[in-house]
Amino acid sequence: MKIQLQTLFRKFLRGNIVASRWFDNVFMPEYFIIQGNQAFQDNVAAPYIMQKDIVIYDMGGGSRPYVSPEMKIKNNQTIIGLDIDKDELESAPQGSYDKIITADLTQYVGAGDADLIICQAALEHVPDNEGSFCAIASTLKSGGVACIFTPSRNAIFARLNMMLPQSIKQKILFAVFPHKAKGHDGFKAYYDQCTPREFRELAEENKMDVIQLEPYFKSSYFEICFPLYIIWRLWIIGFKIIAGENAAETFSIVLKKR
Repeated sequence: MKIQLQTLFRKFLRGNIVASRWFDNVFMPEYFIIQGNQAFQDNVAAPYIMQKDIVIYDMGGGSRPYVSPEMKIKNNQTIIGLDIDKDELESAPQGSYDKIITADLTQYVGAGDADLIICQAALEHVPDNEGSFCAIASTLKSGGVACIFTPSRNAIFARLNMMLPQSIKQKILFAVFPHKAKGHDGFKAYYDQCTPREFRELAEENKMDVIQLEPYFKSSYFEICFPLYIIWRLWIIGFKIIAGENAAETFSIVLKKR
């Protein structure tokens, strides 16, 4: 009986997801349906990550480094993994990192030796992003680039995340999206200053120029309930008219050290 109920529940969720995606494809402008995380990988980070003979810091990558060992060897890159959790770093595929640094990003002071920093879906989990931006700036050499992807504090799912107790939201998240149990989604999130406007300000304070910022207006959390999804999509359209890029659900930002 329990298995049958679980099967029916999964079918119900899949039906709602299909309907939500159909609504997007038919009614929403193209830039409202860009998947931010994939766009970051394909369009934002890709031109930088393929460079040869560079030093790359993967900040917050832990057990899931951005650069594969094969790509690292092919491009003769030096990859340094920095994470607060040593066990996460040591669980990465063999050969991923040339060096690991176990450190709290909010307090880390770099050596100014990075050509490139990759920080994907990590800064929302940091309680003090003033410290994080200081760490990023101190790690980059002059002319070095940081590619960052993060959810926005202004997203409704982020607001709900901050309101719910950690244990309850983990149970809900992993019951509805089991695949997210393997990523950063289960970690506590703070969304400290995680908006395009505040990241621009933090970059300026740390003598880094914003050379690209891409807001994304889609997330998957409400796809499981089609009526709620329509309401949320109408909200996003109105919010964008009012707040512009700060209405983003997620965003990418590329910074260059002066």
